[in-house]
Amino acid sequence: MVDDNELRKLRNAAVPAPDESAKARAFEAALRAYDQENISAVTQGSVGGLRLTERAQKLWSEIMQKKLIATPALAGLVALPIAGYATFHLLREQPSPFGGDEKITETLADKPATQKPTVAEPKQAPTALEKDKKADLDVESRDASDALAPAAPPNSESDAAGGAAQPGAPVSPTVSSRFDLKTYSGKEVEYGTLPTSRPAPAPSGEVSRESAGLMPNAPNAARANRVQGAEPKLMAPQQPAAIPADQIAPQEENRDRVQDFKTNPVHAALQDPVSTFSIDVDTASYSFVRGSLKQGYLPQADAVRVEEMINYFPYDWKGPESASTPFNSTVSVMPTPWNAHTKLMHVAIKGFDIKPTEQPKANLVFLIDVSGSMDEPDKLPLLKSAFRLLVSKLKADDTISIVTYAGDAGTVLMPTKVAEKDKILNAIDNLQPGGSTAGEAGIREAYKLAQQSFIKDGVNRVMLATDGDFNVGQTDDDDLKRLIESERKTGVFLSVFGFGRGNLNDEMMQTIAQNGNGTAAYIDTLAEAEKVLVEDASSTLFTIAKDVKIQVEFNPDKVSEYRLIGYETRALNREDFNNDRVDAGDIGSGHSVTAIYEVTPKGGGGEQIDPLRYGQATVNNGGVANADEYAFVKIRYKLPNEDVSKLITTPVTSANEIGSFDQASTDQRFSVAVAAFGQKLRDEDATAKFGYDKIVEIATAARGADPFGYRSEFLSLVRLASALGGNR
Repeated sequence: MVDDNELRKLRNAAVPAPDESAKARAFEAALRAYDQENISAVTQGSVGGLRLTERAQKLWSEIMQKKLIATPALAGLVALPIAGYATFHLLREQPSPFGGDEKITETLADKPATQKPTVAEPKQAPTALEKDKKADLDVESRDASDALAPAAPPNSESDAAGGAAQPGAPVSPTVSSRFDLKTYSGKEVEYGTLPTSRPAPAPSGEVSRESAGLMPNAPNAARANRVQGAEPKLMAPQQPAAIPADQIAPQEENRDRVQDFKTNPVHAALQDPVSTFSIDVDTASYSFVRGSLKQGYLPQADAVRVEEMINYFPYDWKGPESASTPFNSTVSVMPTPWNAHTKLMHVAIKGFDIKPTEQPKANLVFLIDVSGSMDEPDKLPLLKSAFRLLVSKLKADDTISIVTYAGDAGTVLMPTKVAEKDKILNAIDNLQPGGSTAGEAGIREAYKLAQQSFIKDGVNRVMLATDGDFNVGQTDDDDLKRLIESERKTGVFLSVFGFGRGNLNDEMMQTIAQNGNGTAAYIDTLAEAEKVLVEDASSTLFTIAKDVKIQVEFNPDKVSEYRLIGYETRALNREDFNNDRVDAGDIGSGHSVTAIYEVTPKGGGGEQIDPLRYGQATVNNGGVANADEYAFVKIRYKLPNEDVSKLITTPVTSANEIGSFDQASTDQRFSVAVAAFGQKLRDEDATAKFGYDKIVEIATAARGADPFGYRSEFLSLVRLASALGGNR
């Protein structure tokens, strides 16, 4: 709670401290009085309290602009006393701005030791300056009341008046700065209460339009939802002081969560010849990196997953001839552009591309986060536009349902055929943000709805769209992982789409997408939405193989050392490869997956690990089987409706070798350029001496047709990174 002495000092101060705004502090005191644990959510931007504080700071900035327009001396004489008077006016002379019919009483702490009779003084005509001050204060008071007033309809006449004295109402001769303790939702609250005017509970089995995120007729719907969306609790905030208009606001704290991981080490082929990992077709990392660079800063290293950078781009790898073989693999060995002593083993996988006429029916559940933090242009508005694009891509007999979650989960649209497109689009358009984030409840509701309209031999998928954390219900990533694992066994898969920055829980997105047999993408622009949900819709929606794993065994007679570029978060144990119970990544229709190893040929002079003194005898004791092979590549996969894996093997020999890097295909060279860029952003040792200019040179020469401009954009990102980080 706010300390009484602190409030008295604030109330009695004529001039605010240089580093804070008295007006903003007054608003903060009001917010603290409203609700402390809601204020905890305020710091995460999920309820309306934060908006009120920003409003207070904006009002103070406007005061400063008006009063400082003359000279610094005039500003000191006029603006600062007004601020002190405004604080006094708000905290002492005005009734509670929160509304209601609370009785105001005097407390012993605020009562003076002795009461002297007051002597009436003749009123003097106000001066021009006093008139100006009063006019400004009237405007500020009205704005303050608007900012603090709840958006929901008032419960009583006194609520409608916003707590202001009614005409003819008696006024207490003494006004205290502290109100009686009131009970607010079962909690003790000092300094008054804030009525929230919550809607009446919906009948069992139904969800009110407000809790579902739908308030089409309320002009202040978003603000009302933010205030009403979370059950109030108590916790005091620490809000920043208002910033003068002539200063740049400090950058808001970045609460994006990404998984920490270490770069893959170099392995000695003699001691550790086998590498095992799950494929990864996610693209979230590339979009996240692009957003960072375009905002003028280098991304944090753990936000860069090199394999997702590489697999963001479409490649013309050779695919299988029929759907009976879901994908084809092509392996090539070529010189490394950043190290003359090593070579790159390039593994390219291409999935079978299902023709539109052969695509199975789709049963999709849009699970949409409508919590208060989604009230940003790059969040819910962009999300709505993105899902409108997807609806236009689907066939008339596909089915769509919509579940939203904020303080609770609710069904906005029961299973509806895409033939009723207007009904679906109208449901999307009416979504409004407000409340906390009960993601776990939303996931359960979405899976339940997907089961109700399950299509045998079709596509049954939950499509989760969110900006970040789940802060209500099951919020631990491991708990969510177990929930998703249990649900995927029903045949309903889950994909995750992230929106916005500052609160993005990328780690959670990766966890539930990997365990939901789905993909994770980050959508930061409408163009990216079109790429993910329109251009790549087939690969995003239609799975052709699941639990795809890759295992490579290197021949120590040919290869001294190796390292896998990327896939750190997808590493598997050697024994996991043959264990069909171990989950792995999925491949969608037409998906391309690329994995690149940097290998050191035996005797090439580029070894980083000293050889074993007694180990060589095991490989030179009369010959080794298949001694002419570089490596042996094995791929395991399951068909979408099967639980037993199949195996594809490919020996890698000199026949797979390419004489020079320039002789590699344009797609191979471009994918290597992307791999170099990802490593450069992670500041890895391998590319420490390989400049951005070299990456630009390779990518420019390998740009190819580039019909959608993805590769041209990549070149601009490399140049941005060079400018921001120096051409190291």
